[in-house]
Amino acid sequence: MKIWTSEHTFQHPWETVAKAAWQKYPNPLNPSVTGIDVVDRHVDQNGILQTKRVLSTSWGLPAWVTSLVGMDKDCYAYEKSEVDPKKKTLTLKTKNLTFCNLLTIDEFLVYSPHPEDKTRTQLKQEAIVKVKGVPLSSYMEAKVTDTISKNANKGRQAMEWVIDHLKNECKDLRLEAQKCMDKMVAQGATSKATS
Repeated sequence: MKIWTSEHTFQHPWETVAKAAWQKYPNPLNPSVTGIDVVDRHVDQNGILQTKRVLSTSWGLPAWVTSLVGMDKDCYAYEKSEVDPKKKTLTLKTKNLTFCNLLTIDEFLVYSPHPEDKTRTQLKQEAIVKVKGVPLSSYMEAKVTDTISKNANKGRQAMEWVIDHLKNECKDLRLEAQKCMDKMVAQGATSKATS
């Protein structure tokens, strides 16, 4: 068993990062998630948004690893998330469904306001990797955690891409709204001048 942990600080408030986390896929920087299906979503009695999703992924493991365990290109994972708007936490728990009898990856992510600066967001991430019944299991666990580490960096870059994308969409909407307002004002002035 290998345990991988990481912390990262986003230079954006929690609300911005949480919105981006929901819109993270698809993105050009981290194409490993190829599909997402929401299985269940509801707000519980405590006001916490509970969501269950199935993710279609391509793990990007070396070819010799996939041939050794007979892994297909498409893999599936189950994600359970909780958004607590009062505590301002977004918690994601993901577990692989494909080949879980040989390899289990339990990943935990928690996004919360940074304890020293509420204008930033802290991400705490952990993955527990277990390889069972396969030769060189310790070596394979190390390879999988290396892949997780590389993908985590890509995931953070993808979050920044999504945040920039959302900001640009807001700017574009503002510009379009301003153009519409300007056009309405101009039409109003024209109609007054002709009456």
